[in-house]
Amino acid sequence: MKFRAVPVGSDGIRLAAMESALTARDRVGVQDFVLLENFTSEAAFIENLRKRFKENLIYTYIGSVLVSVNPYKDLEIYTKQHMERYRGVSFYEVSPHLYAIADNAYRSLRTERKDQCILISGESGAGKTEATKKVLQYYAVTCPASEQVETIKDRLLQSNPVLEAFGNAKTLRNDNSSRFGKYMDVQFDYKGAPIGGHILNYLLEKSRVVHQNHGERNFHIFYQLLEGGEEDLLRRLGLEKSPHQYQYLVKGQCAKVSSINDKSDWKGVRRALSVINFSDNEVEDLLSIVASVLHLGNVQFAADEEGSAQVTTENQIKYLARLLGVEGSLLREALTHKKIIAKGEELVSPLNLEQAAYARDALAKAIYGRTFSWLVGKINKSLAYKETERLGWRSSASVLGLLDIYGFEVFQHNSFEQFCINYCNEKLQQLFIELTLKSEQEEYEAEGIAWEPVQYFNNKIICDLVEEKFKGIISVLDEECLRPGDATDTTFLVKLEETIKNHPHFLTHKLADAKTRKSLGREEFRLQHYAGDVTYNVAGFLDKNNDLLFRNLKEAMCNSENPIVNQCFDRAELTDKKRPETAVTQFKNSLAKLMEILMSKDPSYIRCIKPNDAKQAGRFDEVLIRHQVKYLGLMENLRVRRAGFAYRRKYEVFLQRYKSLCPETWPTWDGRPHDGVAVLVKHLGYKQEEFKMGRTKIFIRFPKTLFATEDSLEIRKQSLATKLQAGWRGYYRRKKFRQMKLSAITIQSWWRGTLGRRKAAKKKRAVETVRRFIKGFIYRNYARCPENEYFLDYIRYSFLMNLKRNLPRNVLDKSWPVPPPSLREASQLLRDLCMQNMVWSYCKRISPEWKLQLEQKVVASEIFKGKKDNYPQSVPRLFLNTRLGSEEINAKILQVLGNETLKVSEPRRLFGPGSGALKEGRKEAKLAQKGWPGWKLPLFPAAPRSLLSGGCFRHCGNLLLGFSLLLSVCRSRDQVRPQRLQGPSPAAAAHSECNSAG
Repeated sequence: MKFRAVPVGSDGIRLAAMESALTARDRVGVQDFVLLENFTSEAAFIENLRKRFKENLIYTYIGSVLVSVNPYKDLEIYTKQHMERYRGVSFYEVSPHLYAIADNAYRSLRTERKDQCILISGESGAGKTEATKKVLQYYAVTCPASEQVETIKDRLLQSNPVLEAFGNAKTLRNDNSSRFGKYMDVQFDYKGAPIGGHILNYLLEKSRVVHQNHGERNFHIFYQLLEGGEEDLLRRLGLEKSPHQYQYLVKGQCAKVSSINDKSDWKGVRRALSVINFSDNEVEDLLSIVASVLHLGNVQFAADEEGSAQVTTENQIKYLARLLGVEGSLLREALTHKKIIAKGEELVSPLNLEQAAYARDALAKAIYGRTFSWLVGKINKSLAYKETERLGWRSSASVLGLLDIYGFEVFQHNSFEQFCINYCNEKLQQLFIELTLKSEQEEYEAEGIAWEPVQYFNNKIICDLVEEKFKGIISVLDEECLRPGDATDTTFLVKLEETIKNHPHFLTHKLADAKTRKSLGREEFRLQHYAGDVTYNVAGFLDKNNDLLFRNLKEAMCNSENPIVNQCFDRAELTDKKRPETAVTQFKNSLAKLMEILMSKDPSYIRCIKPNDAKQAGRFDEVLIRHQVKYLGLMENLRVRRAGFAYRRKYEVFLQRYKSLCPETWPTWDGRPHDGVAVLVKHLGYKQEEFKMGRTKIFIRFPKTLFATEDSLEIRKQSLATKLQAGWRGYYRRKKFRQMKLSAITIQSWWRGTLGRRKAAKKKRAVETVRRFIKGFIYRNYARCPENEYFLDYIRYSFLMNLKRNLPRNVLDKSWPVPPPSLREASQLLRDLCMQNMVWSYCKRISPEWKLQLEQKVVASEIFKGKKDNYPQSVPRLFLNTRLGSEEINAKILQVLGNETLKVSEPRRLFGPGSGALKEGRKEAKLAQKGWPGWKLPLFPAAPRSLLSGGCFRHCGNLLLGFSLLLSVCRSRDQVRPQRLQGPSPAAAAHSECNSAG
C-alpha cells in the first residue's frame, strides 16, 4: 500500500499542507507532540499516534526527537524522490521523516564541523535495524561520490547483511532481532563524502548459540549455510541440509520460518563478504568455524564406571579436529578433563557428564563470540579511513555515529541478558534527559530568556543502584563470582538482600509485603526502572557472568591451525595470571566508553514503537503502545520540552511564514527581522504571557496561540492565492502578448524584406531582358553574335511554339505558319518532314481491304475520268461484291457468254431517274457520307479482270456507282471507318447485273 503523503507543492520540495488547517489536525493529529494542547495526558498522546498511524503517517516529532511506529508493510516513502525532497531542507519545512533527522544531522556536521550521532532505540521488532539501514542508504545516495567513496559506501551498506547473519536471530517478537548492540561511526571528509567507518559491538547474546526458547531460532548464519550452501561446500564441512540433525538448532523447534528466505539471504551474505574484501580462504575458514559449532553441539558424552565423562561421538571429533585445525586426541582430552595450575603444578581432573556438557557449551559460545568480534574487526579494517590527502585541515574527518541498540525488554522470564540490556537503557535514558535538559537550558541562556526549573524523574538513583561501587548489583554479582567457596545464584540473591535491602527501587520475596510476595518467586528480585517494574530470575546469573573457559580448552584452541581461531585465542591468556573481567564488568566498561562517545557528539534521537505483537499491518494495540511510550520515556521527554515554550523559531523564518497577516510587513519588510516580528505579533494581538522575544528567536508558550495564527494564515492564503493568480495571469498574458507582438514584427519585417528583394530582382531581370531584346532587334539582320543571340533565340523559340500549336491536321490541310526570314529554310524542311510523317501515318493506318478498294478506284478513275458525265457522283460509292464467281455460274451459261457478242445497253435504262439501282446507289452514298449509325461499308475483293479487259462493258452502271461511293467515303473518312461486311463484291454484282440484262 502506498504511503498517503500530504500533497507536494509546486516547487516539488516542500509539502503543501503542514497540518495547519483545523480539519487536518482533527483527522491526522499534530505532527509535533509539543503542539498537543493537553501535553500531560498519556491518552491524548496515544490518540494522536493512533490518528496518524491510521493515515499511514508513521513519523511524529517531539521537538527534534522522531517517534517511528513500525507499519509492518512496505510504504513508498523511501524512494530517491523522497530523499531529494528532504535533502537540504529546513527541519520543520517538511513533514516528519527519518530522512529529515538524517539530513539535519548531516548538515550540522558539515556547517558546524562538530561530530553528530543518531540514537535509535526501541523494543525488539520496533524497526531499529531497518531505520539504521534507511539512514545509511540516505547518505549513500545523497552524499558526494567518487570511485573510492563508492567503495566505502558499498562496504558500509554491505556490512549490515553480514552482521545481521551472525548477530541477528528470530525471537518471539521479531523475525530479525538484533542480539547485540551496535554503534557505527561513519567518517566524512571536508567535501561531505563518506570515506570510512568503524563499528563497536556490545554484549552479543552468546547463550543463544547453545539454547533457544520455544518458538525462537539460533543465529541466522547456521540456517543460511545449511539451506543455501552448495553441495560441495557442505560435503567439505561435513554438514547435511536438514537443520534437525543438529542439537544446537532444534532447541526452539522452529527451524523453518515462512517469512525468512534463508537461501536468498545466503546469497546476499556471500556477495557482501566479497564486497567487504574477504578472500576465498578467509570465507572458507569462517564457514569452517560456523560448521564446527554445529558439530560441537552434536558431541555426546557417556559416564564410565567411575562417573567420568567420555566422548561417544568420535565422528564429530574428527570433523572438529579437521575444521578447527587441532589434534583430535587433544580436543577429546580437553572436553572431558579440567586442568588446574596450583602452586606451579598442573593438576588434571576428569569431568562428570554435567561438567563435560558445560565445557562443550562454553567452548561453543567462546568460539562463536570471539569469531563475531573478529568479524567486526575484519569489517573495520575494510572500512578504515586511509588518509590520502595530507593538506592540513583537509586531512581531518568528521564523524557521524549511528547507535542501534536493544530497547528496554520485559519478558515473562527475565534473566541476566535482560538485566544488562535494561541497565544499558537506564544509562541511555539518563543521557537523553541530561542532554535534552542541557540543550534546552543552553538555548534559553543563549536567547536571554530566564530558565525555569523542570520537574522530571531523575533515574540516576536506579543507575547508582546497578553500578555503584561496593554497593551496586554489579559489584555484588562480581564479588560472588570471585569469592572462594561454594557461590551460587541463591547466595548472590541473599547477598543482594543484605546489601541493598533498604533501597526504594529494589524488592525481593523476603523484603516484600504479604500481598507482593504472591507475584515474586524466592529466586527473583524486582527493580523499579524508569519504564516500570521488571522481575529478574537469578538462575544462571553467576555462570553467565563468569563466562569461564577451562584452561585446557584454551590451550587446544591456541594450537589451532585455523587462522581465525588462532587470532581469536591469544596465547597471552595462558600466561596471564590475572583473572579475566566478568561479562557484566566488561559490559559496564564498554557502556561507559559509549556514554563518553555520545556525550562528545550532538545527538539526534529516533524512538521506534511496535504497534502489535502479531506483526500485522494496520493493527494498533493500545496497551502495548502505552507500555512502550512509558519505558521509552516519551512522556518525560515531552514534559521537559513543554516545560517552557512549545514553539520556537528564528525571526527570519517566523516573519517569512506569517508576514502576510500584517499590512505593515507584507509583502516585504525592510527593517530588522526582530522589529518585523514585533510589529507582526502586535498586529496579531499576542498577549504578553503568550510569547517571549529572544535574541534570535521568538518563543511561543501555548500551542493554541500558534494554531490560531496558522488558521489565520490558511484564510489569508486564499485571498493571496487569488491575487497571486491574477497577477501571474496578467503578467503571463502581457509577457505572451509582447512575445507574440515582437514575433509578428520580426516576421513582418523579414517578409517585407523578402518581398522587396524579390521585386527588385524581378525588375532587374526585366530590365536586362528588355535591354537584350532591343539590342537583339537592332542586330537582327547580322550574323549571330552576343548582341543578337538572345533575340534570335527568342524568335526561334516563338516560331517553334507557334508551329507546335498550329500544325496541319491532315494531308489535305495545306496551312503552315509564316516563318521569320532566318528560319525559312528550316521551316520548309520541317514542313516536308511533317507532310511525310502525316502521309506515313495515314498509310500505316490503311487496312489491306481498304487499300484494295483504293487500288480499284484508281483503276476506275483511269478508265472513266473525263469520259463520263456522272463519274464524279459515282466515286463515293464503294464497290459491291455481288459478282458470281465462275464456279458458281452454270457451265452452259459461261459457254454462251463466251460466244456472245458484247452489247452495250443505254445508260438511261439502268441509271435513269426511275431506275431502282440508281436510287439505291445514291441512298447508300448518302448514308456513307453522313456516317449513319450502325451502317457498315462492305469491303470487297478485287473485281475480276474480265470486267475490265474482257469486253464486258454493256452493264457497268453499278461499277461506276461503286467508284463514286468510294470517293465519297474517302472524303468523309474521319466520320466513318470502313469495316468488313458480308456479301458479294460490287464488281461481281455489276457483272451479274450485266449478264441478267443480256
